[in-house]
Amino acid sequence: MQLGPSGHTDSFTRDRLPAAGDWPEINVAGFDYPEWLNAGVELTDRMVERGFGDHTALIGNGRLRTYKELSDWTNRIAHALVEDYGIRPGHRVLIRSANNPAMVAAWLAATKAGAVVVNTMPMLRAGELTKIVEKAQISLALCDTRLMDEMTACAAACPVLTRVVGFDGTANHDAELDRAALGKPVRFQAARTGRDDVALLGFTSGTTGEPKATMHFHRDLLIIADGYAKEVLNVVPEDVFVGSPPLAFTFGLGGLAVFPLRFGAAACLLEQASPPNLIEIIQKYRATVCFTAPTAYRVMLTAMEQGADLSSLRAAVSAGETLPAPIYADWMARTGKPMLDGIGATEMLHIFLTNRFDDHRPGCTGRPVTGYEAKIVDADGNEVPRGEVGRLAVRGPTGCRYMQDTRQQAYVQKGWNLTGDAFWQGEDGHFHFAARTDDMIVSAGYNIAGPDVEAALLAHADVQECAVVGEADEARGQIVVAHVVLRAGLTGDAAMVKRLQDHVKATIAPYKYPRRVLFTDTLPKTQTGKIQRFRLRN
Repeated sequence: MQLGPSGHTDSFTRDRLPAAGDWPEINVAGFDYPEWLNAGVELTDRMVERGFGDHTALIGNGRLRTYKELSDWTNRIAHALVEDYGIRPGHRVLIRSANNPAMVAAWLAATKAGAVVVNTMPMLRAGELTKIVEKAQISLALCDTRLMDEMTACAAACPVLTRVVGFDGTANHDAELDRAALGKPVRFQAARTGRDDVALLGFTSGTTGEPKATMHFHRDLLIIADGYAKEVLNVVPEDVFVGSPPLAFTFGLGGLAVFPLRFGAAACLLEQASPPNLIEIIQKYRATVCFTAPTAYRVMLTAMEQGADLSSLRAAVSAGETLPAPIYADWMARTGKPMLDGIGATEMLHIFLTNRFDDHRPGCTGRPVTGYEAKIVDADGNEVPRGEVGRLAVRGPTGCRYMQDTRQQAYVQKGWNLTGDAFWQGEDGHFHFAARTDDMIVSAGYNIAGPDVEAALLAHADVQECAVVGEADEARGQIVVAHVVLRAGLTGDAAMVKRLQDHVKATIAPYKYPRRVLFTDTLPKTQTGKIQRFRLRN
C-alpha cells in the first residue's frame, strides 16, 4: 500500500520496513484516520476534549487517576523527554517496567514526543535486553528504579545506549524522570507524526531465539481498538479492564491500555497479576472485562466455588494458549456468560479471530474480526477443503512487517500472513485450533523459544548437550522439558536438576526455565547430526 507522509526526523524505522513486495496485503477500508496522527494524543488529550477529563483512566498502586491527570502527566514527561533528554521524532526509546500506571504514562509520553517505543518485560536479563537495544539502535531507556540492575548491565555492554533514566513505578513519583517532569507545563505540542509512522516495535523471539521486531504504525494502535474492542467487546466508558498479560506484549498493551483509553473506560493495572490478585482486584473495583490465560480462569472458577464474587465481569477474554473446552463449559455453567476465546499474534498486533457474545462454542476460535479474512492453506498456499487441518493464513488492516529481517518472506506469502498455527475450518465457517506448526512452546500464555533455553543450559559447565521441547500439561497448556546429556562423571540427580533450573532462571527470563529435566546418555540425531526433537516429543 502507499505510505503516507512521515514526521520522523530520524528515518531509522521507515528505512527498515520490508521491501514493498514482501508486505502482506493491507486493507484499511473502514478505518479512516487523518494523514497526521499521534496515537498518544488520541488516547489522552483527545479524550479530555471529548469530555472524559473527570473519568477514571488508570487504577494502580492504590491510586485512581483521571483522564485529565493522565493527560497532564504524560505532557510533562513528554516535555522532559524532548527538552532534557533530546528525544526527536523517530528516535527509539526502551521502557522497562512491570504493569503500572507509570509505565503507561512513559509509553504515552514517548509516543507523543514522536518516539518509536519498545516496551520490555521486567523479567528480561541484560543479555536479552542487549539484543533488543542493538537491533533497534536504542539510545535512551526509561526504567523503573526497582529494575535498574539488568538495565545498567545492558548499558555497560551497549555503547549505543547512552542514557538510562529511572522513573518511580510506585505512587511516590520520586526518581530522575519524575523530577525532570515535575516543573514542566501540562500542555505539550505533540510531534506531528504520520498515521503510517512507526509508533511501536513489538519484539518476539520466534523459534530461533534471535529477536524479531514487529513494526506497528500509529494507525494500527487505533485500528485494534476501533475493530476488535469496539465490535466484539462493545467497550463503554463504564467498563473497568483487568488482566495478567504484560504491557510489553502487544496483547497486554491492547487489552490493558489501548482498549480502555480509546473509549473512556478505566484500566486497572497489577504488577503481580497472579490469579488471587486478579480475583481481589475484580471484586474491589467491580471489573467488567478481564484478559488472561485459561490457567487463571481455572483458579477463578475454584475461587467462585469458595464464595468469591466475580459477577461484575461481563467479558472474559481468553488468549495466549488454547482454551480447553471444560474450562469454557464450567465458566458458562457458573456465570451464564461465554468465555471469548480468540487468537492474535505480535505480528498482527492483536486478536484477529474470535468468538462473540452471540456466537460462541467450546473448542472453537470463532470467526475473523471485521476487516480480516482467514483461510486454511496447504504448504503451497492453496486453500484446503473444510474440515482438513492446514496452515492458518490471515490478512486485514494490520499485518506483519518485520524490521529488516529475512524471516519476513516466511511469515508473509502471496500477500497472506502465515501465523505458524495449524487450524481447520468447519462447514459453518468457524475456525478451530489444531496445534502450533513450529517449535514454539506456549506455557501459561508465554511464548518460549526452545533454542533460548538450550543456549542457557549449554552455558552451564556441567552440560554436554541438550534439547528442549514442549510437553502437554493440564494446568499450563505446555511445560518446558529439557533432555540433558551431562559431562562425563557427573550424576543426574535432584540436586543437579535444581542447579540447572536455577542457572536458567539467572541467565534468561525465569518463566522460561525447564520444569522437567530428563537426563540421558545420548540425544536422537539425524545422519547429519541434527537433533530429532520430534522423537523427544513422542
